[in-house]
Amino acid sequence: MSRATDADARRPGDAVEPPGPGALHVWWTRPRDIVDPDLLERYAALLDDDERARHGRFLFARHRHLFLVARALVRVTLARYAGGACSPAALRFTFNEHGRPDLDLRHGLGALRFNLSHTDGLAVMLVGSGELGVDVENLTRRTSGLNIAEHFFAPPEVEELRAFASRGGEALAGRRFFDYWTLKEAYIKARGMGLAIPLRDFAYALGDGRRTVAPDGVRIRFSGTLASERPEQWSFRLLRPGHEHRVALALRQPPARPLELRCVETVPMIEDRPRALAEVLSRPVSVADPG
Repeated sequence: MSRATDADARRPGDAVEPPGPGALHVWWTRPRDIVDPDLLERYAALLDDDERARHGRFLFARHRHLFLVARALVRVTLARYAGGACSPAALRFTFNEHGRPDLDLRHGLGALRFNLSHTDGLAVMLVGSGELGVDVENLTRRTSGLNIAEHFFAPPEVEELRAFASRGGEALAGRRFFDYWTLKEAYIKARGMGLAIPLRDFAYALGDGRRTVAPDGVRIRFSGTLASERPEQWSFRLLRPGHEHRVALALRQPPARPLELRCVETVPMIEDRPRALAEVLSRPVSVADPG
C-alpha cells in the first residue's frame, strides 16, 4: 500500500490526537482496493438515512462504491478523534447554506473541522481547525483544460496555460491545468461558499514555467469581489499520492506560521500507513521539469 514498513502501521481503532493550530492531517484511501464484501457491509451499516438515500441514487456501481468508501473514511476517521466517545455510525453533521458539512458541536470536538474530496481511484479527507479545504483530481481523465480556463480562470492563469501549450504541448498544459484547478477548488471549499466565489477573482502564482516552485511557494492574489482578502493569511500545498492523482490543500492561518502536515493512507477499520511527507509533496508542473 505504501513504502512504510509493517512497524509503521497503526491499529484501525487507535484514537487520534486532533491536530493543533497550523497543523493538518491528510487521510486518503483507494476505493478500488477495497472489495471485501464483509467490510463493505460494515461500511454500509455506518450510513444514516440521508446517506443511504444518496447512495441509492447513483446509477453506476463504481459511483456507489466510491461514495460508500468515502463516507466510511469520514465516519471511521472522525470517530477516532473523539477517542471512543462516539461511534462512527452515531456521528451527526450540520450544513451551512451552501451545503458545506461540519461535525455537530454536540460531539464535543470543538473547533475540529474536516473537508472531503473524491475522484476516480482516490478519496481524501483533510482534518484541522479553521477554514480549510481539499480537492483531488485524477490526472488521467480527459478534459479540455484550456477551454475551461478561458471561461472561468483569472486572465494571468489563462495566459500561462496558453504559454504552456505553445512551449510544451497540450499534455503539459493539461497537467498545469490540474495544478490550478485543484488549488482553486481547495480555496473555494475552505471558504465554504461554493461557486458563489467567482473563479476569476483569485489567481495563483506558480512560477513562469521555466523554473519549479518550492512546495511552500504557492502564492495567491485576490481581486474584484475578493479584493479585501489578505493573501498572507493563506497556506497551500500540492500533493501527489500516486502518479494518477493531484491533491491540493488550503488553510487560512496567521501569517508566518509554518504549516505542519501529517499524511496517512488508510483502509478504514483495517489499517493505517503513514506516508513520509517528502514522498508525496508535489511541485507545480513546469516546462523545465514536468513533474
